[in-house]
Parts: sequence; C-alpha cells; structure tokens
Amino acid sequence: MSITIEQVDYERKFVLRHLIELYNYDFSEFTNDDVNEIGLYDYKYLDNYWNEPNRYPFFIKVNSKYAGFALIRKIKNDSSNDVYNSMAEFFVMKKYRKMGVGRIAAINLFEKYKEKWEVSVIKENKDAQIFWKKVICKYSNGNYIENKNEDGDTIFSFKITD
Repeated sequence: MSITIEQVDYERKFVLRHLIELYNYDFSEFTNDDVNEIGLYDYKYLDNYWNEPNRYPFFIKVNSKYAGFALIRKIKNDSSNDVYNSMAEFFVMKKYRKMGVGRIAAINLFEKYKEKWEVSVIKENKDAQIFWKKVICKYSNGNYIENKNEDGDTIFSFKITD
C-alpha cells in the first residue's frame, strides 16, 4: 500500500471542496452542524489556502486514490513571536482508517515542516484524541506537551529536532 501526501494545486480545489464536505458530515456528529440552504456544509476558509501565504492544503492518497486531506496553517504567536505549524483540519475517509494511513500521512507532514507543531482536538472527538496522542507520542519520543484550552479541547504541542 502506497500512502502519499500531495499539495493541492488550485486546479483541483474542487476535489478538496468535495472531500471537506465528507469531513464536515463526519464531524457534524461532534459539532451538531447542519447543511446550508443548498445542502452543503461549506468551509468558509477554503479560498484562504490559495490567497494567504501561511496556509497549505494537502491530499492524502492511498495507491494514487484520494483518501483524505490535511490543512496546515503556519501561525505566529504575537506575544512570543514564535512560529508554529497548526494542523487546522485532518481527515481520512472511513475506508482507510485503522490501516496506518493517518499515521503515515501525519508523519510525512511533520517531516515536511520540521518545526514547532500544535494539534488541537475538540473534546468530543475521543477517537481523534487517542489517535493524535499515540502518533505524536511515538513520533516525538514522548517529548510533547498536552494541555486543555478553556473549552476543554486537547492541544498537543511539540517541536521536531533533527
């Protein structure tokens, strides 16, 4: 099984839009979101991934087939001037879950941007909390920080060193 990440070019933005709909459908279990008047969840930040220099969209592929996506933001902390990567959204289609696809894709992204990282997981998504803790703990050799924000969401922070 070949698992790859591939940066999304503007010409395939429509494919990402469709995958985001699947993601939002799955995620509505936690957010209780509804579709809009034309039957879509919509993702209001999608265009920003081509209009802002600090956002990076990626497809996750298995054997050259679409299996999910990752949206990464580079964020500058105004108080400390620290810059870190944030996993804004991460999605693997159900067909490809529990096969190592998400783990390999996440590690490939960490390797691509060897800097500080932050992964935030909403408190309701227990499976994602377990997934990210396991992946980040193994990848960072246990060198990470796990905190909760004011909403009770889990935030994993770690820095990649060579």
